[in-house]
Amino acid sequence: MRIAIIGRGLIGSAAARHLAEAGHEVVLIGPGEPANYASHPGVFGSHYDEGRITRGLDRMPFWSRVSRASIARYRGLEAATGMRFFTEVGTLMAGPDGSRGIADVADVAKRDSLECARFDAKALTTRFPYFQFESDTIGYFEAQHAGHISPRNLVKSQGIAVHKAGGRIIDAEVDGFDEIAGGVTVHFGAEHLTADRILIAAGGFTNGLLSDALPLKVYARTVALFEIGAAEAQRLTGQPSLIYLGPNGEDPYLLPPIRYPDGRTYLKLGGDVIDTDLTSQEARKDWFRSGGSAEVGAMLTDHIRARMPELEIKSTHIRPCVTTYTPSDHPIIDLLSERVAVAVGGNGKGAKNSDELGRLGGEAVLGRVAPDLALAASVAA
Repeated sequence: MRIAIIGRGLIGSAAARHLAEAGHEVVLIGPGEPANYASHPGVFGSHYDEGRITRGLDRMPFWSRVSRASIARYRGLEAATGMRFFTEVGTLMAGPDGSRGIADVADVAKRDSLECARFDAKALTTRFPYFQFESDTIGYFEAQHAGHISPRNLVKSQGIAVHKAGGRIIDAEVDGFDEIAGGVTVHFGAEHLTADRILIAAGGFTNGLLSDALPLKVYARTVALFEIGAAEAQRLTGQPSLIYLGPNGEDPYLLPPIRYPDGRTYLKLGGDVIDTDLTSQEARKDWFRSGGSAEVGAMLTDHIRARMPELEIKSTHIRPCVTTYTPSDHPIIDLLSERVAVAVGGNGKGAKNSDELGRLGGEAVLGRVAPDLALAASVAA
């Protein structure tokens, strides 16, 4: 079967790999990373980055399950493509003792027998001296099969695997598609191609191809990068990724020192609590072109100074991205017609488990849809 996947991000590239390795004729279509955000006229992706937290621990059983399925395939994908993207430094999830968030993490860890260590506030200070926590904090540390991934390199790795399996990749932005007798025609620029079926996995820009048919919320997000020097990076050797589950639903996340393509080393902090809904394609493009929110950047700077008061910061930079949410807090992975499927809705958690979400998207376009991920399930929520 000839299948076109629209969207060369984390989920789309994973779906293309799984389908190509299953023997289907695969065409993966989507633009690459723009050289200049401010002047780029087209769509964007949120995987243009070097750091995303990965772990099996999660508040929700579904996200824990799909994350662990993806993580189990990381090393095999790296070995097959020669592209490293996973750094196994562990992940710490912490929060106030007795709070709903940290209790949910403990329940999922117990239910699925996840290997992790529990720390009280005193033990956290001893084990992770670079962090400062409140006296009522409890932490769960997942040392193995957790840490962070480079989403850029993960997408590159998936692309290499697609080529190795005989798939084709087209660097172009899709303008639209038409269902025809016996197939689907996909239009990009002055060109087009015909496939038996298509899978749309275009992240926050998915609804632009579907006349806003899906119940999605695309929120503007700002992350902060804190540059540190070599001595500071050495001091922080062994620092894990961190997610703090606050008492009011806030969940700032912090990545350890990572070297970026500019040769500098940064700690990355996210956790935007301002939900700015980007309701149109142009609003989403404008957001990426804006460079992010200075207000949120200041909030994130205050947060890292409170959490890591001894951190020596050389410079601070902010970056824009978006997160795509569904009513059910699960992705929508479903057939919209006999020949058109969709895989969208990472709900702020999609990077680490994108390989499994892509696999499920590949299953859906073949007609095998998981009932809890169908559009009807999301609407019912």
